[in-house]
Amino acid sequence: MSTEQRPTGDALITSEDPNHPANLIPSLCAKFWTLGWVTGTGGGCSIRDDDLVYIAPSGVQKELMKNTDIYVMALSEQDPNHNKLNQRTYLRSPPCYKPSQCTPLFLAAFTRRGAGCCIHTHSQWAVLVTLLLESQGPGKDRVFEINNIEQIKGFGRGMNKTGNLGYHDTLRIPVIENTPHEEDLTEYLEEAMDKYPDTYAVLVRRHGVYVWGDNVHKAKTQCESLDYLFQLAVEMKKLGLPWISEVEQIAPQRT
Repeated sequence: MSTEQRPTGDALITSEDPNHPANLIPSLCAKFWTLGWVTGTGGGCSIRDDDLVYIAPSGVQKELMKNTDIYVMALSEQDPNHNKLNQRTYLRSPPCYKPSQCTPLFLAAFTRRGAGCCIHTHSQWAVLVTLLLESQGPGKDRVFEINNIEQIKGFGRGMNKTGNLGYHDTLRIPVIENTPHEEDLTEYLEEAMDKYPDTYAVLVRRHGVYVWGDNVHKAKTQCESLDYLFQLAVEMKKLGLPWISEVEQIAPQRT
């Protein structure tokens, strides 16, 4: 869509279509709130529709969000070298809120992975997994790894690769250190993306997780699958069960 054809102002967020990004973000965030993912205004969600990027604001109670609360920007008009919020330009800004500090991290998923949606949660299970990984000690390359669990099939094999992971494959999610200000996580998230090109998520130590996908459906289902695996991993650790195990591969019976 050319800039001449592009809507402006409130026309960018006005639609009767429930799948319009400005309607879908509040709907998704309300669901995430019921799961405990975006408690106390934390977390967020962003959807890319071609060149238009729709972003949940900072400081809003996610279960009460409305389409009129949404920020909109043009991806092509953002300078990739500027990650600070005051260096961003918006096509539409709500009058009562501030831009999300997650914005540059969402944009990293869109520009580096071609994602159509990025979700940030403060899931307790995600935080607990990062705490369990602290036992590796300082200076270690922390990665959450798990295999031989059926839910792993919910993840794609990686960028520009076809098909999903299999039951016996190992899912790897890198962990980055937290920072006092969320926007300062950007360079560390980008480094993790470069080092683990097949990942669809990055954990943030003692903070939460960022998950993205080619579209809203994939981002949402991968986020759900990850939260399931994080909870399972915490319970496995309680029982002394390893996350990485050797399970015999059973050949299918042929008649």
